[in-house]
Amino acid sequence: MPHIALPEGQPGIRGAMAFRPETAKPLNDLVEVLLRGPNTLTPGERELIATYVSSLNDCYYCQTIHGAIAAAHLNGDEELVKKVKADFLHAAISDKLKALLVIAGKVQRGGKNVTAADVEHARSLGATDIEIHDTVLIAAAFCMYNRYVDGLGTTQPRDEALYRERGKLVARDGYVEVSKTYIPAITAR
Repeated sequence: MPHIALPEGQPGIRGAMAFRPETAKPLNDLVEVLLRGPNTLTPGERELIATYVSSLNDCYYCQTIHGAIAAAHLNGDEELVKKVKADFLHAAISDKLKALLVIAGKVQRGGKNVTAADVEHARSLGATDIEIHDTVLIAAAFCMYNRYVDGLGTTQPRDEALYRERGKLVARDGYVEVSKTYIPAITAR
């Protein structure tokens, strides 16, 4: 049960965002840029970074919805998403993405855990400065999003079919567009 009166029928971050649309807009704008904007990392790869960090933070809603979005971008490959969460070093992903996930995992524990050697290793595998930057920001942002979802005690259904369908919708239409279905127009409170 949520710690505050969140809108009924809006699980996870959707309920929190619907409660306070003024803060939802910049949060959705940020995730739209980070996970869907122009980048040399694919949307599926960036969603895997968000999923992995969310799994490290044990945020059920975020790891499940972003895992579903990642799978939608990756031709429905739910097994790959599960493998990345459990043991990304042995997943069928590029060595560059593995190096970026190492960085993301260190950011999740605390930004100062990232070393020059981690960054140099990612670069040696082809990671660009923008990819390294965005990996760090995705990891940092998802620590915030995860704590937002769990800190308010949001509703987090366990029906994976719900996440799968929502994941396809977000992968197709994006965060900002889909948010229009659950965030009312900004009104004075």
